[in-house]
Amino acid sequence: MKLSESWLREWVNPELPTADLVEQITMAGLEVDAVDGVAGEFSGVVVGEIVGCEQHPDADKLRVCQVAGNGDEVLQVVCGAPNARVGIKIPFATVGAVLPPGADGKPFKIKKAKLRGVESFGMLCGQTELEVGEDDSGLFELAADAPLGADLREYLKLDDNCIEVDLTPNRSDCLSMKGIARDVGVLNRLPVTEPAIEPVAPVIDDTVAVELNAGAACARYAGRVIRGVDVSKPAPLWMVERLRRAGIRSIDAVVDVTNYVLLEQGQPMHAFDLNTLEGGVQARMAEAGEKLTLLDGQEVELNTETMVIADSVKAVAMAGIMGGEATAVTDKTQDILLESAFFDPIAISGRARSYGLHTDSSHRFERGVDFQLQEAAIERATQLLIDIVGGQPGPVVVKENEHVPSDRKVSLRRERILKGLGFDMADEEVLDILNRLGLETLETTDTGWTFAVPSYRFDISIEEDLLEELARVYGYNNLPVTTMAVPQHIQTDDESTLELGQLRSNLVTRGYEEAICYSFVDEGLLKQFEPAAQPVPLQNPISADMGVMRTSLWPGLVSALKYNLNRQQSRVRLFETGLRFVSEDATVAKLVQTPMVAGVVYGGLNDESWHGKAQNVDFYDIKADVEALIALTGQTDAFSFAAGKHSALHPGQTAEIFKNGEKVGYVGALHPQLQQQLGLSGATFVFEIEQSALLEAKIPAFNPLSKFPEVRRDIAVIVDQSVAVTDLQNAAKEAAGTYLEELKVFDVYVGKGIDSQRKSVALGLTFQHPSRTLTEDEINTSMDVVVKALEDAFNASLR
Repeated sequence: MKLSESWLREWVNPELPTADLVEQITMAGLEVDAVDGVAGEFSGVVVGEIVGCEQHPDADKLRVCQVAGNGDEVLQVVCGAPNARVGIKIPFATVGAVLPPGADGKPFKIKKAKLRGVESFGMLCGQTELEVGEDDSGLFELAADAPLGADLREYLKLDDNCIEVDLTPNRSDCLSMKGIARDVGVLNRLPVTEPAIEPVAPVIDDTVAVELNAGAACARYAGRVIRGVDVSKPAPLWMVERLRRAGIRSIDAVVDVTNYVLLEQGQPMHAFDLNTLEGGVQARMAEAGEKLTLLDGQEVELNTETMVIADSVKAVAMAGIMGGEATAVTDKTQDILLESAFFDPIAISGRARSYGLHTDSSHRFERGVDFQLQEAAIERATQLLIDIVGGQPGPVVVKENEHVPSDRKVSLRRERILKGLGFDMADEEVLDILNRLGLETLETTDTGWTFAVPSYRFDISIEEDLLEELARVYGYNNLPVTTMAVPQHIQTDDESTLELGQLRSNLVTRGYEEAICYSFVDEGLLKQFEPAAQPVPLQNPISADMGVMRTSLWPGLVSALKYNLNRQQSRVRLFETGLRFVSEDATVAKLVQTPMVAGVVYGGLNDESWHGKAQNVDFYDIKADVEALIALTGQTDAFSFAAGKHSALHPGQTAEIFKNGEKVGYVGALHPQLQQQLGLSGATFVFEIEQSALLEAKIPAFNPLSKFPEVRRDIAVIVDQSVAVTDLQNAAKEAAGTYLEELKVFDVYVGKGIDSQRKSVALGLTFQHPSRTLTEDEINTSMDVVVKALEDAFNASLR
């Protein structure tokens, strides 16, 4: 928000220079972005009047003007402005005047000159030449009653600063001169002198019926008819200047008054041409396909979530944003309807942006407007309009419903001041600050106070808000500096639980890179991975291809894989940790969120190199990555792999992962059909495991090393090809006894010399005793038991 310093000082005038005032406002939480002069640096410019004007004899675009204003002299000035004409008053830079710097950065001094053979004794100025505005279309036309010969800086009060305040969204009460002055007054313990707003007695009985049909979106609406206004009368100079310094262009007296009340009081207003309205007015939601041509000439098609102000036939304004062109005040307007409303911030928030708009009204309504200000704003606007354009006012009609915000109360405990601010503030200081901020003391107890929150402070609702107010008004720089004493408790390091970061680090060391994918995916893509899945749909998806919650991390990872492949990355290893969302009936009621860790690998086993042959990854490579994660837990014996089935995986290259007999994940190659549908030319391997299975660790314990030799025995058994090697290993371990240290599968053979329905599996068994050397008989006995157990369980025979 921009505001004039001189206007602010009319309300409250602390004995502070501009720099100190700006710093004070900033330190109070109302950050000042910039302080600029309201005009450029110039001198020697007076109010002049063109008393004669003729065409230049040798130039079509130049005029020779006779200008009064420099004492009793009438001076000749050559001017090229298209609006130069007899009778207008304009800024007149006399010989010797100094104007703001030009493109070369140097001040421009006015000298006697000769243009196309005609002498010129000065210069007639436009707004941009004096840096008092942005209109560069011609001369800056002053009011007809401007005092001839007066110094322009004094006449326009240009020795002023424009202060631009960058407000946080919670401080909507300071989007007005009234709000800023109120805070400055509190900071300096000074009274605020605001204009007296007295009710204007109605002269006529004319009213317009008002209906509220938008529920909570519009809880209060005030309107007043004023007949017989003269829109041809201009707004006074002081009002136009205050609007200009706030960045608002003057349009006509009626619009200028509504804008002025917005700046002064913080209440957006609008004026309708009464004779263009059909019947009464109502606040309602727009109908589907309803169209409205706005004041800027843009025609918009309204959606049903947009609130409008309408008459009995049509929409006439986009509520809280912009009025309609058809009912706008024009130079032919004689009767007007002033409106002032309270709109729920939620109902306005985002609506302007959805139409590519942002207005002063929407900016304020989105953040919250005082819900008790509407009548006062109507009365203030009526005062100004009658003084400027005349007219006969009718009574103020106010309509409200049950959705008007209720009065709020907030309690503050004394003990919270010490805890929150770090020191005990005197009771008198607390009450003085909060009362001056407009909070009325309702109750005082031994423990604290209860305050009534003023209607303009939407941001105060809890005890912590009051502490913030005390701190900012007392002065952040005045708060005592204290060292916080926090007892230090050394946390025990629970080795039975792994950190998720350890899993991530392990995968990174194995060549993976972490991906972060959306938790919502395209339903069609998800169905390709899990046709039977019932994903939970989103009520407000970001886009059509992000419509459901993921039931697996694979769709997001494979999409990331494709993204990288399309950018010439031929070797990709990605992993992600996150939630999957599974529901029995696609509703939130039965939604189960499970933390998972998943990965995808594609392309070469190693980076391209001159050394060795290129080799693509296979099932056993990604299985090794999973086994590396399992090894971190120290519970490798608790995990097992078994051939399994999954709709997204290759029928012959799918393994289910179990922990203590419970399935916790999958690892395998993507199904060839799915791979083809996704446009992947090479084999793609994936895994997905529940995080809970990997984050439980076995606490390490030291086992004494045996001093005695190991003994290894190798056997090869022939079994049916349907027998899983894991089952063979488990049976052999159980039968071998307590002295078995290690069991390895070192060969699997299928082919010549063996039945085509069977296979040869070679096992290496290593035995060791902790306190003595095992005998040959003991080893042979254990091996016989192993062979017998394999024969009984799997019909195995020694090869």
